[in-house]
Amino acid sequence: MGWGIGNLPYGSVVGPDGRRFAAVRFGDAVLELARVDADLFAAGGLDRFLAAGPATWSRVRAEVVDTLTADRHPLVPLADVTPVLPFAIGDYVDFFASEHHAANCGRIFRPGNTDPLSANWRHQPIGYDGRAGSVVVSGTDIARPSGQFPGDDGPIGFAPTRRLDLEAEVAFVVGPPGTRIAVAEADEHVFGVCLLNDWSARDIQAFESAPLGPFLGKSFATSLAAWITPLEALAAARTRVPQDPEPLPHLRETGAHGLRLDLAVSINGQVVARPEFGSMYWSYAQMLAHLTSNGAAVRTGDVFASGTVSGPARGQRGCLLELTWNGAEPIELGDGTSRTWLEDGDEVVVSAHAGDITLGEVAGRITRG
Repeated sequence: MGWGIGNLPYGSVVGPDGRRFAAVRFGDAVLELARVDADLFAAGGLDRFLAAGPATWSRVRAEVVDTLTADRHPLVPLADVTPVLPFAIGDYVDFFASEHHAANCGRIFRPGNTDPLSANWRHQPIGYDGRAGSVVVSGTDIARPSGQFPGDDGPIGFAPTRRLDLEAEVAFVVGPPGTRIAVAEADEHVFGVCLLNDWSARDIQAFESAPLGPFLGKSFATSLAAWITPLEALAAARTRVPQDPEPLPHLRETGAHGLRLDLAVSINGQVVARPEFGSMYWSYAQMLAHLTSNGAAVRTGDVFASGTVSGPARGQRGCLLELTWNGAEPIELGDGTSRTWLEDGDEVVVSAHAGDITLGEVAGRITRG
């Protein structure tokens, strides 16, 4: 269940013979996409396919369904292939689109404020440019980064982070390029959805983020799921979240661009949070419209992410910063240990589903830097 004919996520894998090829996942096997369209997938990745746009996406999906239904080509067992990044990533932008996450961060870092949200937060999606070169495929080990931050006794030093965190996010993959993209036009440019973990070194981030934003505390690694679920497969998951105040006309929602996705965050095999993406305040269409509203362009293979997905309850918080309230309230694991921040050897897995559609998980294990 979850990987049936209604899902069919796309990726790129290396087979047992060392050859890379574009693939679609079906159950516990993959179909080589070059058997469906040899020219489009000749390079072994999804780049040309993403750039081709919605008409081609729908055509290929229909042909994949026909091929699988007719049992026309042999499938390769999933266990015999190794997923790799499925397309060349252009730019990476990370947003801050969960009201619950933003409000919790405000309460943690600005206690006593009447409104925990900054004055601009409900007027536009807040985000920052990330580093595309540090995006890695799910399953890649994450080396603990080092940076500058104050020590326990006060002096500033350069050392491995002591406050390594995860951030459970949902990312969107751009197909055809464009600029000044209207909210109503977003689906002409967004191919699909995948999970993302925006690893964060909170002590490094805190020291460097005054007055500017995240830099070395974020840029060491961002993990991306290997399988991209097309928006076409998530039609039944669409929803819309009310916004107050109503955004300016260029950001006004014209349809249902929210998605009801149920996430789960696990540390060493134990679920520690179940965030709900359906409650996100800003939709992917509004994020894309804002991103391009000043004339900036998106290119094929660009990735933009939601920011941490969190809900109103403690068990729905998508990062340790919130789950442990900045380290003040440790969480207990099933093996009798507790965590405020990630330790060396910890494995983090973010998974999600929308009804009977399963998204590809994003996983990473912490190693000593």
